[in-house]
Amino acid sequence: MSQPPAEAVVQVPIYSKLDRPIAELTFLQQSLLFAELSRLSYFTRGEAGRLANDIGLPETRYYDRDGAQAYVFGSEHDCVVTCRGTEPHEWNDIRADLDAVTDVAETVGRVHRGFKREVDDLWPRLEKALQSNERTLWFTGHSLGGAMTAICAGRCKISHIPSDPAGLFTFGSPRVGNHRYVNHVKLNYYRWVNNNDIVPRVPPRWLGYRHAGTEVYLNRNGKISTVDGLMRARDRFWGFVRSLRRCRIDQFTDHNMGEYIEAIRHVVDAESNADDDLQSTVEPRRTMARATEPKKAVRSA
Repeated sequence: MSQPPAEAVVQVPIYSKLDRPIAELTFLQQSLLFAELSRLSYFTRGEAGRLANDIGLPETRYYDRDGAQAYVFGSEHDCVVTCRGTEPHEWNDIRADLDAVTDVAETVGRVHRGFKREVDDLWPRLEKALQSNERTLWFTGHSLGGAMTAICAGRCKISHIPSDPAGLFTFGSPRVGNHRYVNHVKLNYYRWVNNNDIVPRVPPRWLGYRHAGTEVYLNRNGKISTVDGLMRARDRFWGFVRSLRRCRIDQFTDHNMGEYIEAIRHVVDAESNADDDLQSTVEPRRTMARATEPKKAVRSA
C-alpha cells in the first residue's frame, strides 16, 4: 500500500531563542519573539510545533473552529496565544474582514462584527484551556489575527482565567472597535505598523473605528520613528516611490509578516550592538510589559 506523501518541511529562519521568562527580555526582544510566533500561526500544527520548540516553547496546542484558528504555545514560565491572520484562499477570513458593521461588545462600546464572530467561534475552547493556566499570559497576532487576539485579551479581563494578560503585541492589525471599546480595557498593548502597510488604516475612522494601544511605527528605512502628521505622510510617500522603483506596491508588501520580522530583527541587532542603552531611546513611553499577578477575583463586565 502506498504511503501518503510526507508533509513538506517549512524552511524559515528562527532568530529568537528563549532561555528565560519572556518578561526578562527587552521590549525589542519581546517584539521579535512575538512577531515570529505570529508567523507560526500560518503554519500547520506539526511545523508550528517544531519551530516553536526550536524557539524554546515546547508546548503547542491548536484550535480550529469553523475556519477560525489559534495556537497556544507554552513553556515552564509563559503561555502565548496567537490567532491566525487572513488567508486569501479562505472565504471565512475574507468574510470576516469585509463584515465591518459594528456589534455590541462584551465589555462596553461596539466592536467589528466580523472579527467578533471569529473570536466567538474560538473563545469557549480558548477560555477553557486558559482557566487552568497560571503562567504569565501573552497575546500576539498579525493582521486579522492581531484583531482577534486584541478581542481575546480584552475578554480575559471579564473571565475566570486566573492570569491577566501581561502584554499584547500585534503586527499590521486593523482597527477593532469604537472609541468606548478600545479605551475600556487597559492592556500593555503594543501595535507595530510597517510604513505603508494598508491594513492598520482600515476600517476607516469615519465609520467610528479607532486604534488602541501604543503604536510602534517603522519608517521606510526600517527604523522606529515617532513622526506623525505631515512628516508621516512624507515618509510614506517616499516609501511608496521607492517601492514603485522596485516594481512593488508597498501598501501590500509592507503588510507581509516576513517584512515585520526582518525590520524588527535589524532593530534588535542595533540594540544589542550599541555601546549605550539604546532601549531608552526606542522603547514606547509606556512601561515595558511585565508579568502580572494572578487576578484575585473575576471582574464584572
